[in-house]
Parts: sequence; structure tokens; C-alpha cells
Amino acid sequence: MIDLDAQATTPLAPEALAAMRPFLEGRHWNPHSAHRGGRMARAALEAARVEVAALLGADPAGLVFTSGATEANNLALKGLLAEAEGPRRRLVTFATEHSCVLEAARHLARLGVPVCILPVRADGMPDLAAFRAALGPDVALVSAMAVNNEVGSIWPVSEMAAMAHAAGALFHCDAAQAFGKIDCRLDGALGGADMVSLSAHKMHGPKGVGALWVRPGLALAPLLDGGGQERVRSGTQAPALVAGFGAAARLAMGGREAREAHVRALMRVALDLLAAVPHRVNGPDPLGPGRWPGNLSVTFPGVDAGRIIAALPGIALASGAACSSGAGRPSHVLAALGVPAADARATLRLGWHACTPEADVRTGVGQLVATVRRLSARAA
Repeated sequence: MIDLDAQATTPLAPEALAAMRPFLEGRHWNPHSAHRGGRMARAALEAARVEVAALLGADPAGLVFTSGATEANNLALKGLLAEAEGPRRRLVTFATEHSCVLEAARHLARLGVPVCILPVRADGMPDLAAFRAALGPDVALVSAMAVNNEVGSIWPVSEMAAMAHAAGALFHCDAAQAFGKIDCRLDGALGGADMVSLSAHKMHGPKGVGALWVRPGLALAPLLDGGGQERVRSGTQAPALVAGFGAAARLAMGGREAREAHVRALMRVALDLLAAVPHRVNGPDPLGPGRWPGNLSVTFPGVDAGRIIAALPGIALASGAACSSGAGRPSHVLAALGVPAADARATLRLGWHACTPEADVRTGVGQLVATVRRLSARAA
């Protein structure tokens, strides 16, 4: 298939597979076993911890490996707030956050934790004045994405973290769609974040592994009771997955500007082809600095997105986040941007990554344009 669904996942890098292979084909040892095999597995896990932390510019001691960003986000929010006491307990987050953050927030609300879910601007960016107004002496934690998974908006994380800290609150960043793509260093774009959630499979690593970086000294309650293999996270680690994550992070350490230039060039190709049919882009300027150029949310007025996807079985397309489109739920992100329900049903999320050939974008978007033209003619 032609892959135009890079926000859902990315292909596994050969280097990541090579790092995983020894632990899939013979080195099956538990990294907490005391024998030589266990020590070998543990050494690989710790080497990967250093590699992932290096891409973040963080202390490896603060990195907790998880099953993915969903678990990391839940651990950040629930681990800090589920058992919080005193006057500072409120959570502030945003209507365009990933569903795992919003569902964790709703869970906390059911436990009696005060939750504030702020709206966003029509372009998918935060309203910083409204955010500042929401920061009171009762706010314990702010949770905000670095890059939105549906409309690609890049948020000013370091500025928002500084605002949260000025109000006495901690700041958590879901960087699943940003890590390995844009500057995610803690002394750069993510400066000031107290917790950062990461995902391997969004950056050419394996599925089933992610991480939560926690500022040293910040205490979280565990979600799972057990042996504490990852300190605040219990459960036997998966050396193969962690090794693949480390290799993907090592690959991402260099060449970021060249990768981003390629992805931006693919955006220009797609936009040129889409000009042949009526459409509207959702979110920030697709070629501006406020958007990850590997993400294009586009509405084709009057054309059902599901029919487009069904008509193009050779192309991987999505009508929204993979976690919601599979369940048939409308996009909460588009709703938060004020997109009418009828237009949301006519919207596709296109995506490409640094390894996507230009020919795939030309062929895939070309076939998409032809299909939209044909379906529009039938509906006329």
C-alpha cells in the first residue's frame, strides 16, 4: 500500500529491527535475572535508556519505559493527581488533546479531582490569554501536546511551561507526535516540562514501547503494583522493544533539518495536487512554522471521507486519529476547531514521514484527487 497515514504509525527502521533481533532470536533473558544472560539484557536496556534520554536532552535516570504513550500519559496524570490532597489538585488540559489524556482527565474527575478542559483557537493553537486566566493557586498540573496528531499544530511548550511554573503548577507534555521530528530537547522547545510522554512507533521504532520522562525528585504513585522494575512502573521489561526504541532515537539524533526539509517538500507536492479540487485545510498554515509539515487535515466539502477511503484500497488513508476512526467516533479535535459535523465527515488526515518517497505522495494524492472529482460528480 501507499502509506499516507504516518500519524497513525511509521515503518520500523532497519536499524531498529537489527537492534531487536538478538532479543527475539535467542537472548530471551529477563533483565532482572542475576545470571550473565540477565545482565546482558539489562545492559541493553540501560544503553537504550541513555539513547532515548539523549535525544530528549534529559537525565536518563528520569526515564521510565512504558508500553507506549497512552500508558505514559495515564501515569503522568493519574500518578500525580489520583491521590493528591490539599488545595492544589486541579488539572488543566485542552479540548484537542489525545483521547488517552482526555479520558484520564475524565477518570480523575470521577474521583473528585477538579478538571478544566480549555478550548482552542480555530486554527488549533492554544489561546494563551485564556490559558493564563485558567492558572490559579489550585492548579497542580497542566497537560498539553507538543504536536497535535490530527492537525499538526506545534504548540509553544516552553512558553506554556513557564506560565504554569509562574502559577506554581507542574507541566506535562505529550510529545508522542513530536519526538524524533522536531526539537524536543528539554533545553529547547520542551524547556521547562516536568514530565514528557514518548512513543517509539511514531518515529520508526517498534509498537508496544514508549516512555515517560519524570523530572528527578518528582514523586508519582504507580498505576500497577508489582516488582517496581522501572521504579514507578512494575512489569518485566521487553529488551527487544526497548532496544528498538533506543536505535530509533539514535537514528533521529542527526539529520533532523534534512528530514524536515524532505517532509516539507512533500507537503508542497500534496498541496499543488489538491489545488485541482475544492478543499479546505484544517489547522495552522500547512507550510508555516506552527505546523508539522508531515500532517495535512483536509476537508472535501460534500464528499464522504469513508467513501473516499473505500474507493482507494491501495492507499492507507485516515479520517482522523486511528484510535477514534476505527470506532466510528467523530473527531473531537475537528469539533474543538469549530468544524461542522458534516464537514468533519468529509475530512481526511494525510500524513507522510521522512522516508516517504515523493513518488508515493504524487501517486497517492493524485489518485485521491481523481476519486474526489469522481465522487463529487456523482453527488452533483
